Amino acid sequence: MKIGIILYSQTGNTRSTAVVLKEKLAESGHSVQIEEIIAEVPAEKGKKPVNLVSVPDASAYDGLVLAGQVQAFALSSVMKAYLQQLSSLDGKKTALLVTKHFNNNWTGGSSALRRMKAAVESHGGTVAAEGIVHWSSKTREQEIEAVTDLISSAFSIQN
Repeated sequence: MKIGIILYSQTGNTRSTAVVLKEKLAESGHSVQIEEIIAEVPAEKGKKPVNLVSVPDASAYDGLVLAGQVQAFALSSVMKAYLQQLSSLDGKKTALLVTKHFNNNWTGGSSALRRMKAAVESHGGTVAAEGIVHWSSKTREQEIEAVTDLISSAFSIQN
């Protein structure tokens, strides 16, 4: 399967997790490419409009992983802008990945995933897996392992 990992990473945390995921998906026989959403100005809460200068084409892939960060207790404005302009996902299998600083999901992680899932479903896609990595957690490496395993397994041949 040709899988695109489309991400926004301001600090590099989301990107580094995506690299681990790419390796796992490739080991399972998938063709995987990471593409980054790039904004004219880095995301800042309340700063509008967000002008995207790099907008990856989701239609180029059989499956997608959308990866973003929580910023100021919400999904980053750059990922929000990308999700608003998505074209039809027409039944495309999609996984969601969020990275965040604080350890509790209620500090923006859960709401970020809900927003991403609603956008995917409103464009006709299906969400097969989702996960959160808490960057300040003492068990961060185990979280990265568990989330990337979960997402990789969602794209297994049997699914």
